[in-house]
Amino acid sequence: MSTTRPYSPGDRGPEPSGASGASEGGAPEAGASAGEAAVPSEGGRRPREERRLRLDGESGVVPLARDFARQALYAWGWLPAASADQRAAAEDVLLVVSELVTNACLHAEGPDELVLACDNKVIRVEVADRGTGQPAPRTPHRAGRPGGHGMFIVQRLCLDWGVVRTPGASGKTVWAELGAPA
Repeated sequence: MSTTRPYSPGDRGPEPSGASGASEGGAPEAGASAGEAAVPSEGGRRPREERRLRLDGESGVVPLARDFARQALYAWGWLPAASADQRAAAEDVLLVVSELVTNACLHAEGPDELVLACDNKVIRVEVADRGTGQPAPRTPHRAGRPGGHGMFIVQRLCLDWGVVRTPGASGKTVWAELGAPA
């Protein structure tokens, strides 16, 4: 199901400035590595961890984004996978990252940033770009035709997805959420 809801059900949106584990200057706080921040957990749940990768001006962004996502999956314990279901869940995340970054390259003047966030139950993939268009699965979906399958794949693999636009700013962030492996 495609949605433009900016956050998943129950999510109250982004943390206030400075609450993401990084200082206002962008440097991680003590104990957080560059590109990763842990957000305090509620009720004993695993803290929400986040990693960011700047893609603006980079070449080869799709493989770069996949490698970055794969490293995050290893750090978060999704890989190496102990079962076929866990391996499939990790591969789904890598495929969604590839599709969202590819769409930003093809339809939105290129991606600016990839953000991955993970907690006990969900991994969230966000790709920020400068594009004005609205991503949508091609309708009707024609499985036998080349191209145009990216958002259909995202829709099928994800719990939810949507688009966030900041008023007064150009571009958008396309986000998708996938369930953690059992």
